[in-house]
Amino acid sequence: MTKGGTKEALGRAGRSGIDLTAAPAPNPLGTSNPCAACSVRDLSLCGALSEAELSRLEKIVTRLTVEPHAPIIDESEPARYLFNLTGGVVKLYKLLPDGRRQITGFLYEGDFLGIAMNDTYAYSAEAVNQVSLCRFPRSDLEKLLDEFPHLEKRLLGMASNELVQAQDQMVLLGRKTAKEKVCSFLLLLSRRASERGADGSAIHLAMSRADIGDYLGLTTETVSRTFTTLKSNGVIQLREAGVVVLPDLEQLEELAEGT
Repeated sequence: MTKGGTKEALGRAGRSGIDLTAAPAPNPLGTSNPCAACSVRDLSLCGALSEAELSRLEKIVTRLTVEPHAPIIDESEPARYLFNLTGGVVKLYKLLPDGRRQITGFLYEGDFLGIAMNDTYAYSAEAVNQVSLCRFPRSDLEKLLDEFPHLEKRLLGMASNELVQAQDQMVLLGRKTAKEKVCSFLLLLSRRASERGADGSAIHLAMSRADIGDYLGLTTETVSRTFTTLKSNGVIQLREAGVVVLPDLEQLEELAEGT
């Protein structure tokens, strides 16, 4: 994507499903520039900026808290804002003509939300649990891209990662059995946890079995049955609060590949 193409995508990314009159989330760090002290800075778009440059970003950001199951953006609405996810889990989805829902991905802290190639959002986004966000007006972020080319490069890299994840999901939906899909999904969450410095062998499933099914193209019953089978075979251990222990990642990888 060229520089002009990246700015065009940003220019079309915008209006939030959040109540825009809601008060911004407080700054628990109590610093004059919370961007500099953000715990997910290295994972996010902001990681490309120096301490001095962060002060410019701080002037255009609004911090929001979104309650579980509340909409963040709605498909087909005009896009005027972009978001950096600093806490919680967000699900992305599209509604099919017959009313069914296809979840296309889950976002975690450090991920960026709202890039669009048209005048409206191509998908909807909803908070899975309580979510914290940094919201950027499109026009203000465009100005920063002009001033800081390395910020645009970082954004392009994040957009490229989204494309890779979309291609992976196509394979997941089209060529794998139910067991292979669930195992692949657990490995995906394990890798994401490891990338964020967490324990990849004990992951937290914030989403419901229905959400997992809508992501994998399976019924809720099939997802639940597959989890039970994997537990009975010792492949996973189910703990309280949605924690899934993966005692043997190599075995899980073999099952995900059908071997």
